[in-house]
Amino acid sequence: MRHLIAIIVCLGLVSCYGTGKHGGDVALAVYDFGQPVREPSLSGWRGKLAVEVRAPLWIDSPSIGYRLDYSEPKRLREYTQSRWAGPSAQLVQQRLIRQLGLIQVGQGGTRCVLRIDIDEFSQVFETPVASHGVIQARVQLLDRSRISLAVQEVNIEKLAPSADARGGIAALTAAVDQLVGDILVWEQQLTGSGKAAPCLG
Repeated sequence: MRHLIAIIVCLGLVSCYGTGKHGGDVALAVYDFGQPVREPSLSGWRGKLAVEVRAPLWIDSPSIGYRLDYSEPKRLREYTQSRWAGPSAQLVQQRLIRQLGLIQVGQGGTRCVLRIDIDEFSQVFETPVASHGVIQARVQLLDRSRISLAVQEVNIEKLAPSADARGGIAALTAAVDQLVGDILVWEQQLTGSGKAAPCLG
C-alpha cells in the first residue's frame, strides 16, 4: 500500500512540473517578432546611423498589453499566460537594427541617431471578437549634437487574426514591420530634400 501511495505522489509531481506551473496551469508562452522579413535596406546610412527606441515604463516591459475599447478604454490590461521575450522597446529596437542595418545608440563613429519615442504599443479590442495592434510613436532624426533635423508622427494599426494574445502578437509584429517600411520611405524623402545631409556627409 505504501508503495502505491509513493507512486501516486510521484506521478502527481511529474504532472505539475510537466505543465510548467504547479497546479496544472498552462505554461507561460514567450514571444518575440520572429525572423526579419527583409534584408537591411539603408545601405547609404549603414555605420553612420544609430537607433534608439524609448517608451514609458508602463509600456516598456515584457507584459503584452491590451485595451477593451468598448469597456474602460483607458485601462491597460495584461495577458497573464503570455509575455514578450524582453521589454517591448528593446525588441522593437533590435528589429530595426536587424532589418535596417543600423547600430545601437552609444557606439562610436555614428553621425546621427534615429530616435523613436513610443506612446502606445498594445492590442485594442473594438468588440470581444475584433481587435488590432496599435503603435503610436514619434520618429526623430538627430544630428551628432542631438539637434533635431526632422520629426515624423507615426500611427499604425494592424488587424489581429484572432481575439487572443497570439492574435495581438501577430498584429503588433505586422505593425513593427510597417514601421520599418515607413522609415525607409521617410529616409528617401529626407535624402531627397537634403535634410539628411549631416548624416551622410
